[in-house]
This record gives sequence, structure tokens and C-alpha cells, in this order.
Amino acid sequence: MKIEDLVSFKMKAFELNPNASPKVETKTDERFAKKYGMTLEGARRQIDQISKLGRDEGIDFRYADTLYTNMLDAHRLTKLAESKGKDVDKIIYLLFDAYFTKNLVLSDRSVLIKIGKEVSLEEKEITEMLDSDKFTDEVRKEETEAYRMGIHGVPYFVINDKFTISGCESREDMKSVLMNVLDDQLETSGVGMLLLIR
Repeated sequence: MKIEDLVSFKMKAFELNPNASPKVETKTDERFAKKYGMTLEGARRQIDQISKLGRDEGIDFRYADTLYTNMLDAHRLTKLAESKGKDVDKIIYLLFDAYFTKNLVLSDRSVLIKIGKEVSLEEKEITEMLDSDKFTDEVRKEETEAYRMGIHGVPYFVINDKFTISGCESREDMKSVLMNVLDDQLETSGVGMLLLIR
């Protein structure tokens, strides 16, 4: 049995900036430099490194060209899909692909409607959700839970409500951490258990 067979993921909502504008206001390198207190050149180097990590995993990752806006509606779309029994992993993949690869604006209603329809949501139900505040409380609740846990950035993994991994890790490093968690479970309980990463 592979470690992948022992791990279950549950993505939770988390906005890096809940007060971000729904319009694109800054370039990625400018936002990155301001947020992390670095020069534009330093920000570009970091962004290139992040993009390289994606490419190393076979992802056409175009982080330098991302169009950063408010992401609340994208999170609400995910909650709508979940409430309708749709493939949540697929909609999350489509949102990531739209943002990081196709460099689309995730606050654009037409983008969200197209993505929602790709997981068999009806355009009418997507539009009704976007015209309301439906699922906003669910998103805010998950974000509040994250803040209480001391989470201020992503990626951030919580494993079995006990172990955490903050930041980008290589596939090998992630696998090593997961194996250590499994070993810990075997030592403490004598039984291997399913890991829940959320």
C-alpha cells in the first residue's frame, strides 16, 4: 500500500487578504515585494523560484502573471459545489488552473460561471449564489478557525489535528513528514490510521 492510499485531503477556505479589491490593482511582483518587504528584483527571483517548483512537478505554473483580486466568490463557488454533491477536488483544480496557469481573474463572474458549469452546476444556481451572500458565513467560519490556529499563510497543512506543515515542501519532504506521522501513530496506538489533512 502506498502512502497516497493512506491520506485523505480536505481543503478549507482561506483568503490571504479578505479585504482585497475585486479588481486587479497591482502586479504580482509589486504585491509580493510590498508584502514581504523586498525589492522588486528580489520579489521577481522569489516568484521565479515558486514557478520553477511548479514546473518541476509538471505544472505550467505562471505565478508572475497571476491577477490577484478578492477570492471570496471563488471560495463560495467551492462551497456551492460541495453543497450540491459535485466534485470539490475538480472545482478546486479548475480554480487553481484558472488562476496559476491561465491567469484568469477569479473575481470575474463569467470565469466563475464557466468553472462551475464544468462540474455540472447550473448557471442559474451559480448566478443566484453570486447575487447573494450565500456561503459567506461558511467561508468566514473556516478562515476564523485558521486564524485561531495561528495560520496566516498558505499552503498550510494540519494533519490529524496534531501535526502541521507550513509553506512549500518538496514531494520528498512531504512524504517524509507523512511517514513520520504514520510512525508516530503506530508507536502510540499500535495501529496505522488514515491521515486527514485539512
